[in-house]
Amino acid sequence: MKITVNGRVQEFNSAANLKYLIEHCSPANTHVIAEVNGAVIKRAGWEQTAIGEGDTVELVNLVGGG
Repeated sequence: MKITVNGRVQEFNSAANLKYLIEHCSPANTHVIAEVNGAVIKRAGWEQTAIGEGDTVELVNLVGGG
């Protein structure tokens, strides 16, 4: 299935849910904000959020500093 992640089309055999996708694309997912098809998904909803063919996902890693 083809999913657009951060503006790049990527091919996955199966991305059952958002949590799997984040673990695959952003392994150090301690400070990630996820948006699926324009809707921000809170961490508590990652596992319940299904990802399908043609979806658009934006993953933003927050970095602290001064």
